[in-house]
Amino acid sequence: MPRFLVLIALGAAALGTVRHAAAADALVERVDFNDQIRPIFAKHCVSCHGGVKQASGLSFIYRDQALAEADSGLAAIVPGKPDESYLIERVADADPDTRMPPGDHGPPLDAEQIELLRRWIEQGAEWEQHWSFTPPVEPPLPAVNRTHWPRDLLDQFVLAKLEAAGLAPAPDAARSEWLRRVSLDLTGLPPSPEDYRSFELDNRPDAYEQVVDRLLASPAYGERWASMWLDLARYADTSGFEKDPNRNIWPFRDWLIRALNDDMPFDEFTIRQLAGDLLPDATIADRLATAFHRNTQMNTEGGTDDEEYRLAAVLDRVSTTWQVWQASTFRCTQCHDHPYDPFRHEEYYSFVAFFNTSRDADLNDDSPTLAIPDDLQQWEKAAGLDREIAALQQQLYALQSPLAEDAARWQPLTPLTATTTGSGTMIIAADPADGVAEVRGEGTVSAWSLFKIEFDLTGIERLTALRIDALPKDAAAALKIPDEGFVLSKLDGELVAADGAVLSKVPLAVAFCDEAAPLNDPQASLRKDADGWGAFSRLSSRRYAVFIPKQAVEVPPGARLRLAVRFDLTDSGGGGLVINRGRYSISSSDDWIPFANDSRYSELRRELAAKRKERTAIASLAVPVMAEQPARFARRTQVFGRGNWLDREAEVTAGVPAVLPPLASDGPVDRLAMARWIASPQNPLTARVMVNRIWQELFGIGIVETAEDFGTSGERPSHPELLDHLALRFQGEQAWSVKQLLRSIVLSSAYRQSSGASSDKLAVDPRNRLVSRGPRTRLSAEMVRDQALALSGRLSTKMYGKPVMPPQPDGVWRSVYNGEVWTNAEGEDRYRRAVYIYWKRTSGYPSMATFDAPSRDICTVRRIATNTPLQALATLNDEAYIELAQGFAERMAAAASEPAAQIAVGYRLATGQAPHAAKLQRLQQLYDEAALAYDADPQAAHSLATDRSQYALTIVANAMLNLDDLLTK
Repeated sequence: MPRFLVLIALGAAALGTVRHAAAADALVERVDFNDQIRPIFAKHCVSCHGGVKQASGLSFIYRDQALAEADSGLAAIVPGKPDESYLIERVADADPDTRMPPGDHGPPLDAEQIELLRRWIEQGAEWEQHWSFTPPVEPPLPAVNRTHWPRDLLDQFVLAKLEAAGLAPAPDAARSEWLRRVSLDLTGLPPSPEDYRSFELDNRPDAYEQVVDRLLASPAYGERWASMWLDLARYADTSGFEKDPNRNIWPFRDWLIRALNDDMPFDEFTIRQLAGDLLPDATIADRLATAFHRNTQMNTEGGTDDEEYRLAAVLDRVSTTWQVWQASTFRCTQCHDHPYDPFRHEEYYSFVAFFNTSRDADLNDDSPTLAIPDDLQQWEKAAGLDREIAALQQQLYALQSPLAEDAARWQPLTPLTATTTGSGTMIIAADPADGVAEVRGEGTVSAWSLFKIEFDLTGIERLTALRIDALPKDAAAALKIPDEGFVLSKLDGELVAADGAVLSKVPLAVAFCDEAAPLNDPQASLRKDADGWGAFSRLSSRRYAVFIPKQAVEVPPGARLRLAVRFDLTDSGGGGLVINRGRYSISSSDDWIPFANDSRYSELRRELAAKRKERTAIASLAVPVMAEQPARFARRTQVFGRGNWLDREAEVTAGVPAVLPPLASDGPVDRLAMARWIASPQNPLTARVMVNRIWQELFGIGIVETAEDFGTSGERPSHPELLDHLALRFQGEQAWSVKQLLRSIVLSSAYRQSSGASSDKLAVDPRNRLVSRGPRTRLSAEMVRDQALALSGRLSTKMYGKPVMPPQPDGVWRSVYNGEVWTNAEGEDRYRRAVYIYWKRTSGYPSMATFDAPSRDICTVRRIATNTPLQALATLNDEAYIELAQGFAERMAAAASEPAAQIAVGYRLATGQAPHAAKLQRLQQLYDEAALAYDADPQAAHSLATDRSQYALTIVANAMLNLDDLLTK
């Protein structure tokens, strides 16, 4: 062969080899960081090299840290160069003493995992954000073979997964099965006999749509879905901890039911609960909605620290907000960087700052509260009065503060003597910073103390105003951990001679302080009650109050001023709320008396008193709500070292984690800005979390099973594209309408499937993660009761109002410290729905607790269903269920004359279906056995019924209420 032909041939061969290699490289699958690499890091690496601990200076939470040099000077990951990456060397090390992870931290990586790491590094070690922190993107509709099956777009995503797994959908459920399922899901109540009959006979093409629209319009809808949200809100009728006293917060439950029935858009629903009080022209309903975050526990036990438990409530609000709307274990960042997710320790406290400026402070009276009118028709009037009162307070403050804060008008007083009737010691000392004399309490100054202080009035001829300043013992330290506060319960003044003889009284008449709308009215310090001006129950900065006499007080030569300052309130621990560091000043200015008696000032005070009287005349209930501190007194927030509230580090300002979209740039950075950020379409989690929660309620398990954790340590979505599709549809096309979201799901083919499954299907999809059949789940605790109520014929449709106390076993409710007792309700309150039952945290309603209802001490994102013998014992023996079985038996008896027919009617009432012959025979046998038991001892049977047939029917009804057919949907 000629030389040039050989060269051409070799060249062609070489080119072919290159092309073959390129084609081979193209066939090498890209390693997916989120699916293949992140799980390796999460399981094997981050316990030592993560957010909590960065051994050797290495962390696999953030890419920049993972690629940086470790303390050894070596880089664990060198993109594109696996052989230079120390990570590969250590995980592939044959020596168990030097291999990573160490033997005591888990098994070594297998060959496949090591090869994945090698290929990933070789491909550039690309890092991806966790799926839940990236915006949802509308996926293309997947192709399916059974094109006739989907009724809704969501069905195509479900069907594509089924077909990929080699499964076919289940056939449609029987009409009665679907009707019972959808009725319980949407209203928490079973269908009535008329509902079953009319639906069976309805041949209209939109028959299913008609049913769903009727159920969504039912008032029972809001009651059913309120139960779910009350778990999230940790709602209870008591305050928690050992004393667990009553808390009047049930108007929030009523607000919730109304909001759900009105289909309030979920973004508005969110904003109102998180920051309704900060909305412009906030209504009574807006402010009441914020009781969501006043469901935190309050500790009134002796010896507790109000500031510690105030902070516990603040941190609980942070945790709950992130659990409910972001499905995140953000609370793990309280002590350190998040172990798995890209949340930094400092970012946690930046978010804490949104809630740290609320006015509540673990106070025994649950203040601040809002007077909620008993009559809904009075809400608008009450809101108008509240706005007028606030405006008048601001006008008075605008007149008062310039005079009060004009230093030239005040002359500091020099204390001569200071005594207290309580323990501790009063001393007089000059502040080294400015030389002003102060009265200080040394040691523990006890509660109910009366301070008597005498001041030198040399050179002062008249007294027209008195000012008291209360200061923290250490001003800088108090900005981090505030001092004990104070409440000045009673203030009296008199002029005395040097020998102590009383010369005249100082007739104090007008009092105001350094804020427009204080929780504690300074005017009360001039009356005979325990309330009064104060910083309750903590003091973080200087506070003042001014007291003006009726007329100027002339000061005789040599006279002294004696003040009697009484403190009658204590904190939860029983500590005295006294002024431990006080400064006292007087004014001789001619402006004060005319000011106090000025027609405009006096008119405003009279108008304010009149408006308050008018507001008080509206019958109302005081409900704890959220409210902000005045800006000038707003608390500062610092990072807690290792989560310890006593160890304060750097100060932070309010903000959100960098991994998520930023706050809107316009407006103040406050709780309202945060609420709008959560409810924004730009937030990648909120819509996903809510649609997942709805899916969980309907199918028994969420698209993300760990509904409380969408992060790295949570489960990945079973249908990620479906989740994004539903989320975008919810916040877009459906305009955040929960009813529209529910409607689309319950009318889908996926939901309409029969719940039956073959053994082959169960082998492939045992937990129905692929939605290969219709949902079949145990009823919630509320539904178990409400279904029994409905079947008994005794269900009350009364809505709203105070919680009720249906029968419960004696001796269950033993309230310590408060003497509260459970009084069984009479009349229709005895038969109201479960959502209205009194919820005591330390002693839940027994049958509810038995069926997995939580105590609601904390936010509960999902109830884990259990099956225990106690559940059957409760429904078979609990007085409440026996009574409902009696009612059910009465309905059965009224429907037919023969036992077999009565039983068949009862089964159809309960399920919408006729019983199978074998089941009917077994129930008939139970009837016969019960009748014989009655014959054997009629007297013993009289507690259930005085009639043989009624007794037997009651036994059958009681058993029927316990059948799987009834306890599942």
